[in-house]
Amino acid sequence: FFFKQKTAYEIKECDWSSDVCSSDLAGIASYVKSLHPEIRIIGVEPEDAASMHDSLLAGERVTLDRVGVFADGVAVKRVGEETFRLARKYVDEVILVSTDETCAAMQDIFEDTRSIVEPAGGLAVAGLKKWLDRNNARSGGAFITINCGANMNFDRLRHVAERADLGQHREALYAVEIPEKPGSFRQFCAVLGDRSVTEFNYRYADGKAAHIFLGIALRQGRDEQQRLHRDIAGA
Repeated sequence: FFFKQKTAYEIKECDWSSDVCSSDLAGIASYVKSLHPEIRIIGVEPEDAASMHDSLLAGERVTLDRVGVFADGVAVKRVGEETFRLARKYVDEVILVSTDETCAAMQDIFEDTRSIVEPAGGLAVAGLKKWLDRNNARSGGAFITINCGANMNFDRLRHVAERADLGQHREALYAVEIPEKPGSFRQFCAVLGDRSVTEFNYRYADGKAAHIFLGIALRQGRDEQQRLHRDIAGA
């Protein structure tokens, strides 16, 4: 949950919200809007548990067939009736974030505060980063997120650390099929150029095709990832 401040004493114009859970979002939104109706409230949900997002789009509560469990604190198939009524009235937008973006946000929080939050607690920062990137908003205001939830299993930290590089666009993973014939692998390596390979698996299939799974280190973030994706797809 965050606000964009125009001055040190006046909270106006832009706003924000994080999704800790839908009931928190609805409660915070109704309170903030009662004090400052000009503030926009933006919720954040995982892409694989978008119950509030989909319900607001549909104009009625929807029930998801299944939800992802990575951010289990917000893994809700169907939002509550009163929660939906308040969110529909007071929430301006709900942003969806991926697991990789959530892991990257958890890393940001740890590096800034040395606090380890659970995935649901990292959604707010993930949503804020995505909103700033989408709107090219890098300055001109103070942004505040509400992060809560520290129900983190130690065994999951390795998974979070690995996926954070993907969310920060420092690494890209690809599953590629190439012809099983002389010269095709050399051609594929030429597409990769001098980039560092972080992970590599080569699987012989049926004599006609080979399956490659690889990780590539990125130096220029999202832009380089998009260029590389186009180069591999067009090879």
